[in-house]
Amino acid sequence: MTHLDRSHLAIIRAVDQHGSLTAAAEHLHLTQSALSHAVRKLEAQLGVAIWYREGRSLRPTQAGEYLLAVAHRLLPQFAHAEARLRQFAQGERGALRIGIECHPCYQWLLKVVAPYLDAWPDVDVDVKQEFQFGGIGALFGHEIDLLVTPDPLYTRGLRFEPVFDYEQVLVVGKGHRLCHAPFVEPAQLAEETLITYPVAIDRLDIYTRFLLPAGIRPKRHKPIETTDIMLQMVAGGRGVAALPRWLVEEHAQRLDLTSVPLGAQGIAKQIFLGIRQADADIDYLRAFIALARTLRDRAEPPTA
Repeated sequence: MTHLDRSHLAIIRAVDQHGSLTAAAEHLHLTQSALSHAVRKLEAQLGVAIWYREGRSLRPTQAGEYLLAVAHRLLPQFAHAEARLRQFAQGERGALRIGIECHPCYQWLLKVVAPYLDAWPDVDVDVKQEFQFGGIGALFGHEIDLLVTPDPLYTRGLRFEPVFDYEQVLVVGKGHRLCHAPFVEPAQLAEETLITYPVAIDRLDIYTRFLLPAGIRPKRHKPIETTDIMLQMVAGGRGVAALPRWLVEEHAQRLDLTSVPLGAQGIAKQIFLGIRQADADIDYLRAFIALARTLRDRAEPPTA
C-alpha cells in the first residue's frame, strides 16, 4: 500500500511552482537525478501519472492537480505547526499573519497595525493579500491567522468579530452633477463610468446592494487596482466610484472630492476580523481584536 508523505507533497508543489525538474531540484536542495528518481518512484507507487512531460517542463495531470491542491492545503499547516511548537519551546510569542479580502481594508489596517506593533514588540506581523483558496481557505489552511473582511462567512471552526462600522458611499468630483444631491438613485448611474477595484461583480456592494436589484448597470465599468489612481480619476471627472466614507474624507480636500449616500437609507457596512476558533485564547490575537474595536468606538478611524 502506498503512503503519501510530506516530501512527496513538497516535490509536487516545487515542480508546479518552478516549472521544471532542474529548478525544483535546486529549490529543494537536491540533485536533478535524485529528484527525477523520486518522481518516477512516486508515480510507480501510486500507479498513476502525476505529470505530462512537455520537453523539459512538467504539467500536472488530473491526479497531479488533485495532489497539488492537497499540497497547497497541508504544507502550510505543517509549517504553521512546526513554527508554533518552536515558539513554545523557545518561549517566544509567535507571529500574526494577517490576510485582507478588500482593498480599502488595507488603509484601515495600517491604523491598527502601527499601535499594535508598539504594544506587542515581540510579535512578528505579516500581511498577505493573495491566497491560494481565498480568505476562508487561507484561515483553514493556516496560511494566515487573522482575516480582515467586510463579508464574513460564518463557518464551523471560524469566529468573526465586527470591529468597525462604516458607510459605503458614491464618490464624485466637486464639479460632478451629483455632488450636491442628498442621495443618489440607481437610475442616475446608468450613464456613468463606474470605477471599481478589479473584483468580481458579485462581490461589489455597489452592484449587489444598489444597482442590480434595481435592474441598472452603468454605461461603463472600469476596474482600477489602486485607491490613489481611482480617486485621481474620479477627481478628474473620468467616472464615479463607491468607497467607504471615512476613506473618501481622508482624501476629499486634497483631491476636491465629495461623497453622496447610495440611496435614501445609505449602505451600512462593517469590517470583521476572522480567526480560527481554536486560536481564540491566544493573547496577542485577542489584543489585536481589542485594539481594532477601539477604532469602532470613534467617529472615524484616526488619520495616519
